[in-house]
Amino acid sequence: MKSKNDNKMKPWVGWLLFFFTLGVVFLLGMLAASITQRRAEIASVMNNRKVEIKGIEPRSEMFAVNYPREYETWKQTADTTFQSEFNGSSAVDVLAQRPAMVILWAGYAFAKDYSTPRGHMNAVNDVHHTLRTGSPMTPEEGPQPATCWTCKSPDVPRLMDSVGIAEFYKQPWAHWGHEVVNPIGCADCHDAETMDLKISRPGLIEGFHNMGMDIREASHQDMRSLACAQCHVEYYFTPEGKYLIFPWHNGLTMEGAEQYYDSIGFADYTHALSKAPIIKAQHPDYEIFKTGIHAQRGVSCADCHMPYISEGGIKYSDHHIISPLANISNTCQVCHRESEEDLRNAVYERQRSANQIRNLVEEELSKAHLEAQFAWEKGASEKQMQNALQLIRQAQWRWDYAVASHGGSFHSPVEFQRILSMGLDRAHKARFEISKILADLGFTGNVPLPDISTKEKAQAYIGLDMNKERANKQKFQETIIPQWLETARANNRLVSLN
Repeated sequence: MKSKNDNKMKPWVGWLLFFFTLGVVFLLGMLAASITQRRAEIASVMNNRKVEIKGIEPRSEMFAVNYPREYETWKQTADTTFQSEFNGSSAVDVLAQRPAMVILWAGYAFAKDYSTPRGHMNAVNDVHHTLRTGSPMTPEEGPQPATCWTCKSPDVPRLMDSVGIAEFYKQPWAHWGHEVVNPIGCADCHDAETMDLKISRPGLIEGFHNMGMDIREASHQDMRSLACAQCHVEYYFTPEGKYLIFPWHNGLTMEGAEQYYDSIGFADYTHALSKAPIIKAQHPDYEIFKTGIHAQRGVSCADCHMPYISEGGIKYSDHHIISPLANISNTCQVCHRESEEDLRNAVYERQRSANQIRNLVEEELSKAHLEAQFAWEKGASEKQMQNALQLIRQAQWRWDYAVASHGGSFHSPVEFQRILSMGLDRAHKARFEISKILADLGFTGNVPLPDISTKEKAQAYIGLDMNKERANKQKFQETIIPQWLETARANNRLVSLN
């Protein structure tokens, strides 16, 4: 039988509980103090802003005094030194690496020039530099519409607010050269007065509407991806007025966009060799990301590309938007406990696997275009070529939809490789159809293929005069761009020459 003393708590147990409770209270107090301090710091930043900014202010330098941490990290997007196994932050000539792409884009401006993207601060300079925008010597010359400016600068929402959305789009690209001068920055994603995330591009709002959704119902975490989705998406320009449209009428899938384009009979261009009606994919980063495990787990674009930094009691987003591989300890390892080497290699393995299929598609698809050209030269009729051209259209759409996306092979490796595999299937079927057509025309040998082993050879084969293109661009850069910048400074559109 237990004695009464056995039911009494031993003194040391009581002291242990006391000190444990004291420690918990202390830690909770520290946490509360930290939260209070952070809120106080943030309130201090918001309440003691030195510059009052209203409306749409495209000059990011104007935000620097109020938000120096975010501004300093944003400036780092000008840096081009980061490199990984697959690309980095510097401009790399992709056509020189993969000259078959010149054949795939024959008849379209991408056959002239296609480089890997650089950081946001380079956006305006890069669109000035690329051969795809041509060399317009007057404000009303082509070849591109003003819609090409849409994602390059916070001057765009300013102009849309001033002259109207449709009016902005329908002008030639050169028309706004003296107005669109500030690179992607603060006003693209933030309300100047509250610094809340906002949608500044009508295409995204309209895209949600076309899916039967209201973007105003998006959560804050959703907005940390949707701010990026304003630009990192697939889109097209209407033939009349060059109005920018997201093809989301049937949802966010590759097939949904294709169904929409087929329903309106849309093609970005007719291929110069095969005569196939081609859809040029832009960069469906958001659409492919949404099919991946990170999106399914509620991870946003900003979680990985703009990780939080703690400094002096302030927690803020790093605006040096770059590959998460550049800062694994502050991105991947927030959730994953593997070593940096293991995490980096996991990404590379997915990229290597995807690139194997990509290379096969490019080889087969370029041959399909060249063999279709040969079939036309042998006298094939439009009726005979109809099925083959439709297969080429489908194959190229799938190839381009995958490879045009930034990071798609990691964001959603299963979907990425599914799309590429379907493109490879269509390319094989197209070549088989063409071989049957050639047999009907009495040709049964191997189709003679040109030497396209270099970018220069491929560009010469499709009829591009690259010396002329580069000479015209140099004249444009030396003559017109300084005029644009001078006018912009005179109109107080620029704080610096960036």
